Amino acid sequence: MTADEPLDPTLAAEIAELTAGCAEVLPADGLASRLAEARAAGRPLRVKLGIDPSGTDLTLGHAVVLRKLRQFQDYGHRAVLIIGDFTGRVGDPTGRSEVRKVQTADDTTANAATYLDQVKRILLDDPELLEVRRNSEWLGTMDFSEVLGYTRLLTVARLLERDDFSKRYKGGQPISLMEFMYPLMQGLDSVFIDADVELGGTDQTYNNLVGRNLQSQLDRPAQTVMTLPLLRGTDGGDKMGKSLNNFIAISEPAAEQYGKVMSISDDLVGHYAELCCSWNLAEVAALNEQLAADPFAAKHAVARRIVELYWGADAAAEAADKWTRRFSNREIIAEDLPEFAVEAGPLDLIEVLVTSGLVTSKGDARRQLAQGAIKLDGTKLATDADVAHSDDLVGKVLQRGKRHAVRVVAA
Repeated sequence: MTADEPLDPTLAAEIAELTAGCAEVLPADGLASRLAEARAAGRPLRVKLGIDPSGTDLTLGHAVVLRKLRQFQDYGHRAVLIIGDFTGRVGDPTGRSEVRKVQTADDTTANAATYLDQVKRILLDDPELLEVRRNSEWLGTMDFSEVLGYTRLLTVARLLERDDFSKRYKGGQPISLMEFMYPLMQGLDSVFIDADVELGGTDQTYNNLVGRNLQSQLDRPAQTVMTLPLLRGTDGGDKMGKSLNNFIAISEPAAEQYGKVMSISDDLVGHYAELCCSWNLAEVAALNEQLAADPFAAKHAVARRIVELYWGADAAAEAADKWTRRFSNREIIAEDLPEFAVEAGPLDLIEVLVTSGLVTSKGDARRQLAQGAIKLDGTKLATDADVAHSDDLVGKVLQRGKRHAVRVVAA
């Protein structure tokens, strides 16, 4: 199709949806051209996303591009997910100020073991819509002459255009040849899987364009590059990352996800609404209106939505209720408490209070009882109580004051 040719309305609507939230589409008309070509050929687009297994958990940062990939699936296109079990041994040097530690093949295999289960919380697990590849299939089988043949396609001058490489070179900091090879390896992934489109964060723009360049030099159709904004970490940092410990994992328990979202600053709420919630433009706009009027309620809405996406509506409602009880109402939640085990039969209650750590001494135990400060499941114990039976304690919360409690279990 030509630049002047009007778009078919259904194609225009698809492009608008698929490009919503993107930072860049390179070239600007690239997606329209590839979609038109694919339609004419009667085939879906092959949309590539690569993830290196640098750890065992995928985060909401990974999910930003995974959810864009899911949008392509919803339009009938084929998601090609590349697990970088070979590139992961090198490690992406993007943003690094020093040489990365090399991972072993065992490291990347172990880290990738749970990736697919996590990915399938977002992507459609349909063989027509999802193709999972490991780049060791092609990168791990090349001989040295093949590698040298590909290196001629990428110059040192081009590599030094990368901001992080340029800064390290000018600063006299080491850059290993292996790191120089990383953009080439990622670009070759696009060549070997015939990518029509490659997705990535804005920090991947250079690497993704290398793939486009390699395809052109090898007389292949050049992929369109689509980048998405980087999700900021829970600490407000520029990027969510496992190494920075400012992440929310998509496999974390619902209550932890909810609590972490509630911990972010108000200025991040709209950012998370746009990138993490799979809301359309109208829904994001409505959230931003709520954010202006009631930031606390807006943050709850975003937290609830994120948990709902990964654990379902019931889990989201339960997490919201638990957070409110714990932090707004200052209630003690039994499952959060440390366990204290007791033997079966009659018990010396004073000794139980001391050994559980609820009081500092037997004298303190008697004083706390006399003051009505000792409760069992919220009910004050008798001021002269000193004997109890395990059957009356097990499975209940033994509490001193508002903040000190244990959950009694059988030994």
